[in-house]
Amino acid sequence: MFSIIQAAGWPIWPLLFASIIAVALIIERLVALRRTKVVPAGLLQRTIAEYRQGGASDAMIARLEAQSPLGRVLAAGLRNVGSSREIMKEAIEETGSVVSHDLQRYLTTLGTIASISPLMGLFGTVVGMIEIFGAQAPTGTNPLQLESWLFSPMALSFFTTSFFTITIS
Repeated sequence: MFSIIQAAGWPIWPLLFASIIAVALIIERLVALRRTKVVPAGLLQRTIAEYRQGGASDAMIARLEAQSPLGRVLAAGLRNVGSSREIMKEAIEETGSVVSHDLQRYLTTLGTIASISPLMGLFGTVVGMIEIFGAQAPTGTNPLQLESWLFSPMALSFFTTSFFTITIS
């Protein structure tokens, strides 16, 4: 496996690095977004029962906030239980927005890696093609032969494609 990576040359290293980061982010999101961690079983029922028994105490709200993302949203509602419906609704929506943003952490990074990786692969392919055609370029001391190869349509297409993929990436 390592010999294949070595044979691919230097363009494979950024792609490999991006792949490792993507896998790490996927694993982190799988662990962080487990259903039992985001929406613990019976949380709503326990919260309602505790509220009916003793109201919304500061200790209960703090414990609820620390428990899970859903707990943070429920705590925002309980904090404003004496306020009007509109104020409570606004507090829940604001907290829900913050919680949603926290739950979507690293997804833009993962999307960027997913969109840039094919371009890095294309760049590696173009670099390989340049090396192949460069190995068959005219040799010797005649600069006109080398110049004719460098400005040939095939060489120009490879150079512009590699420049384009670097610019897009």
